Amino acid sequence: MVQYVGVGNLISLVHAVGVETFLSELAGFIENDFRRWPEFDKTPRVASHSAEGVIELMPTADAALYGFKYVNGHPGNTRQGLQTVTAFGVLSDVASGYPLLLSEMTLLTALRTAATSALAARYLARPDSRVMAMIGLGAQSEFQATAFRVLLGITHVRVYDVDPAAAEKFCQNMAESGLEILVARSSQEAVLGADVITTVTADKLKATILSDNMIGAGVHINAVGGDCPGKTELQADILRRGRVFVEYPEQTRIEGEIQQMPEDFPVTELWQVITGEAEGRRSGQEITIFDSVGFATEDFSALRYLRDKVQGTGFYTEIDLVAEPEDPRNLFGLLQQN
Repeated sequence: MVQYVGVGNLISLVHAVGVETFLSELAGFIENDFRRWPEFDKTPRVASHSAEGVIELMPTADAALYGFKYVNGHPGNTRQGLQTVTAFGVLSDVASGYPLLLSEMTLLTALRTAATSALAARYLARPDSRVMAMIGLGAQSEFQATAFRVLLGITHVRVYDVDPAAAEKFCQNMAESGLEILVARSSQEAVLGADVITTVTADKLKATILSDNMIGAGVHINAVGGDCPGKTELQADILRRGRVFVEYPEQTRIEGEIQQMPEDFPVTELWQVITGEAEGRRSGQEITIFDSVGFATEDFSALRYLRDKVQGTGFYTEIDLVAEPEDPRNLFGLLQQN
């Protein structure tokens, strides 16, 4: 039998644990796996692109466990009442190849993306950062705001979206968050006085969400929305002014902001900063950019955290995902049973 964590299971687990604790503990698993980065099999995600969006598989493994996530990105889905991103994931035993856990990952991806963003900011943003600007108030926005409050100590959020209904939704969801929220009239107004700027838009196109003249000294940019070929959010001049940090260069050069730059454009890998092999922020005046596209090890960490968390609880069910004949050489015999 394979353990299965469905949407209802995960919602109940987060309610029981508390979203703040869940994000903090999840960030710890992600950080620990970044610290052992060389132990993982790594490859850019396998993507199937269409005019409407993309469907991707994101695999990775260490010596004991193999994990993958199925995820889509279809910006036009919301016009049909569907979500832009949906996902599920599997964690398997390397020694036998048997799956151990099957989980929903639409919610879990939102949580791990926010946890990774805030974790990176702990290493790259100024320690006294308290004001965050957020451009794009779709499905990821509340998760980002919560994670930055919990993990970085953000107290004020200045937000902007081209759709006023998105801003209204964000304010309703975050009314009890303890954050001071200002709804700006433009992205230019939103970034005024911000220590951290998060861009998390969904349209699959090259866009200039942030232009160079909007970015002052000392800002940390958390660029989340650019995550596939042909989709960017930052003007290239910003990348030239700041220092860029990435998860896995081979993937980020295809999908991230740095797809705009030459192949030899210098970047620093986040795992090297976390382990102390490379410098993070070097001064209070430096501009730091986390060119985040999401990498498979973060999903692996999330699945590993979830599997540990649900043991001995009622937050999963068991399903007969794998055929189990009494004689493993007699698979056909299962079809002859009544």
